[in-house]
Amino acid sequence: MYRILMVEDDKNIQSLVKNYFTKKEKDTFQIDIASNGQTGLEMAYDEAYDLLLLDVMLPELDGFEICREVRKNSDVPIMFITARTDESDILNGYALGCDDYVVKPFPLPVLYEKAKALINRSKGLVRSKVFSAGGLSLNPNNGIVICNGQEVRLTAREYSILKVLIENKGRVISRDQLLDMVWGYCSGTDERVLDTHMKNLRKALGINGKQIKTVIRRGYKLDESL
Repeated sequence: MYRILMVEDDKNIQSLVKNYFTKKEKDTFQIDIASNGQTGLEMAYDEAYDLLLLDVMLPELDGFEICREVRKNSDVPIMFITARTDESDILNGYALGCDDYVVKPFPLPVLYEKAKALINRSKGLVRSKVFSAGGLSLNPNNGIVICNGQEVRLTAREYSILKVLIENKGRVISRDQLLDMVWGYCSGTDERVLDTHMKNLRKALGINGKQIKTVIRRGYKLDESL
């Protein structure tokens, strides 16, 4: 099942899209809804999604800002669905890293096929180096993490932490560096938050979680071996 996060404050559009997607192909899509930008950004970081559908004009935080922040740590497919039709808005969306830009009102079948195509393309797209260490591998093009041949689903935070560590395997990354690289947009994050996410990451990786070593008073590093 593919998970989609829809950040949209129009309840009618929320209902139409969710009902269409979930009924079109039973047990293929799960649609989560956020009605404001801040909640949407938090959900995008705390859960593992296969696609983000973003309105632009949102309460608290607009869709452009959500896209900008998500793109700092994730290659998850992003599609804007918005009434903003100015060429400057469309170009801004693509400049920020979106994969598609759909203008309201839109036919539901078209949105559905575009969403399927983005998800399918993201699963097979190869653009840059796949990082590996021992039984772990991380593909930054589609966000897939493999542990001993099995795909593991991580939240955006867990994925970002692992990405920093595997890109720098064998090197010690300090706690401050991790906080800055993963939570840079909200500096001042309590180190206990990092501890919680690190614990959850190790648990998600199973036996391979032992590859993440704690270096006392220095930080963390990812080794080739357990």
